[in-house]
Amino acid sequence: MFFKTAKINEFRTWGLLLTMIGMGLMVAGTAGIVFWGVQSGKIIAGIFLVLGMIALMLSMGVYFWAGMLSTSAIMLICPECGRQTKMLGQTDRCMFCRTILTQDPNKATAFPEEEEDGTVNDASTETTESNPK
Repeated sequence: MFFKTAKINEFRTWGLLLTMIGMGLMVAGTAGIVFWGVQSGKIIAGIFLVLGMIALMLSMGVYFWAGMLSTSAIMLICPECGRQTKMLGQTDRCMFCRTILTQDPNKATAFPEEEEDGTVNDASTETTESNPK
């Protein structure tokens, strides 16, 4: 992951970036009329408005894609911060505290300990309670 955040948040960040780029291109295009006059400025404005519209359409596609991924994401409670977060794929990060989460036991750093009566004791909660931040 590029920004070291949750995958869904990273998709939303790219959507927001495309929105800002598209709007900036449109504003820069209309400023072309002021700087280069009416005739050549209209051509520049038209080009930049079309490019801005394409960027906004791409942004809409990225937001739609992130929304569709969000509906199929696994909801779980982060073991570090205790807040409900969504996870895409085998590994992801918490949306709030950026803790690395996984469903793959081979990639996990702490395994739950099983007691004699068959219940599972999570070792990570014991270490966070004994070692406050």
